[in-house]
Amino acid sequence: MTQQQNTKHGRINVSLSDCDCWFAPNFLKASQAEQLLQQLLSEIDWRQDQIMMFGRSVAIPRLQAFMGDNQINYKYSGLNLTAISWHPAVLELRDQLKAETGVEFNAVLLNLYRNGQDSMGWHSDDEPELGDNPVIASISLGAKRRFLFKNTDKSNPEKSELLLNSGSLLWMGRGVQQNWQHSLPKTKVCHKPRINLTFRRII
Repeated sequence: MTQQQNTKHGRINVSLSDCDCWFAPNFLKASQAEQLLQQLLSEIDWRQDQIMMFGRSVAIPRLQAFMGDNQINYKYSGLNLTAISWHPAVLELRDQLKAETGVEFNAVLLNLYRNGQDSMGWHSDDEPELGDNPVIASISLGAKRRFLFKNTDKSNPEKSELLLNSGSLLWMGRGVQQNWQHSLPKTKVCHKPRINLTFRRII
């Protein structure tokens, strides 16, 4: 399990070597998180995209949507996403993040995990359009899910784990994407949906 240390403003430092990473379990009030979950479930045009794996096209094991400023483009795993307009509630979240962190994000990738069979494999968010030192602000709504880290250096056995609750904020700042991979594994005990909003700044 991840070693953690309580800090001010409800933040918990996540012990990843050479990184700026912290977790705020109560970033949103429970009522705000639940209202936002239901709103986004019904109002977002969710889609299941196809990516290339081992030379063939496969459906990603989740649904997603991409929003941002001025039709921003974002590429990953062979996908070329063009941002749709901000949903008003998501735009309010972006403003709340700026007030809390001082960072102004210009895009967000939303993932809908319909149940425990939807997942995210090991990866780093290190695409060129995110710059040399990407910052990802990840807000969770709905079901609790395990979130895993492992060091990109295969000779380093260091691993960490968090349980992401509804209304929480995970801040992955300096060094995280360069030195760590993360994943959201499948689980047989989760039967409810989870939405994850990963705010980012695309250059």
